[in-house]
Amino acid sequence: MAVRIVRRCSRRSGPDARTAAGTGLRQNARMPSDPTVEDLYPEVAAAGSLAAALDAVAARHGLSLGTVRALDGSSPLTSASVPSDSSARDDLTVSASTGERCFKFEGWGQGILLIVGDTDDLVGVVRTAHDWRAGTPLHDIRRSVPFVALTRRGEVVEQGPAAVVAAEWRWLRQRTEEADWPNHTALIEAAYNEPRLRQLYPYTSHSVLNFSTTTGYPFSPSPVSLSAHGSPSNFRVWGRNEVIGETATATEAVALAVAHLPAGLGPAVAGRYEGQRR
Repeated sequence: MAVRIVRRCSRRSGPDARTAAGTGLRQNARMPSDPTVEDLYPEVAAAGSLAAALDAVAARHGLSLGTVRALDGSSPLTSASVPSDSSARDDLTVSASTGERCFKFEGWGQGILLIVGDTDDLVGVVRTAHDWRAGTPLHDIRRSVPFVALTRRGEVVEQGPAAVVAAEWRWLRQRTEEADWPNHTALIEAAYNEPRLRQLYPYTSHSVLNFSTTTGYPFSPSPVSLSAHGSPSNFRVWGRNEVIGETATATEAVALAVAHLPAGLGPAVAGRYEGQRR
């Protein structure tokens, strides 16, 4: 009979990962090809669903997860959603991989992916979910659960929207410096040097520089957009529905864009764009 080496997640959470949540399944155990959910996650199969397994582990450890449910349209054996008590955080989603024993999770808040992680330890997932639900600061969650990773924006989101905007500008400028495209680099730098654009959240799509009045996705419609091209017109400025003009320099393009910004436009705010006027 064909056999397969059952792989585990590379991130592990310490003593609780010595076995697969007490099931006796050890890393690199030899099992038949195409292992089933029952092979990989016996505690989940025994509980009847991933949500029920999370609840059972939480109860054993004196933790609270609220009303855990299966994700719509997904198998209850391999998906679950843990609610958050914080208005700034969405539900934490948990999934169980097929082909290897690996629980994966991610947490979003205000339109930003904040934390991700994977482990073969269900207890570690429950501790993460408990802290996420309770509103524990993200850096504290990472310190207490070693397989949790904060995203680039997750690193700064709790400092407020201005910190998210500043971090995104830093990342965009660094990435642009690494690319061999002088005109695009000049455009990014010229936009950054303009305070009325620097206060907005920058993002690119098809090499076009856009600006959002919110830090979360979906972003707001960009009041103006900028793109770099070859000669004779090196730069182009866009309104929401049409080309405003073309210029020879990045500085001229930014000045033209600023002249067409809506009056009273303020700094980007936290959250998703909900269609309101800004």
